[in-house]
Amino acid sequence: MSELIVIGYDDADAADRASETVRELQRDYVVQLNGLAVVGVDEDGRIHVDSDSRVVGTTAVTGAVWGAIFGMLFLVPGLGLLTGAALGGLVGRLSRSGVDDQFRQQVAHLLKPGAAALVIMASKVTDDKFTPAMRRHGGTVLKTSLSDEDERDLAEQLAGPR
Repeated sequence: MSELIVIGYDDADAADRASETVRELQRDYVVQLNGLAVVGVDEDGRIHVDSDSRVVGTTAVTGAVWGAIFGMLFLVPGLGLLTGAALGGLVGRLSRSGVDDQFRQQVAHLLKPGAAALVIMASKVTDDKFTPAMRRHGGTVLKTSLSDEDERDLAEQLAGPR
């Protein structure tokens, strides 16, 4: 099971500091990361992504799922307008797994011009150590989970028909 955690901050500097804390927590085995990124919105409303490529894609499955979720959360505008059986199946699977329209709207609400969010996908989180370490950074926390089955199904859908 993976946890998808999005923490919203008023500015990119706060998100960067929190990101460094997450990297330290990974080195201390408090969190096992499958994906980590800072997403900022400039004053013109454009989205900027700083993704730690050393973290993303520890396996093909987690890398593919991270990319799909990340894209659905931030990089695909007007998701409801898109068509296609494969994309429809992927969106449907994401919705059933916790990354639904409500979660996407909550994430979008965090990302006002000038704001930033830290996006974490982790296969293991030791909450009694992770939460206190992150609390010092403040922020608004959104969290959902993906079961192992959801991750496998998403990866299979992303791979396409064989």
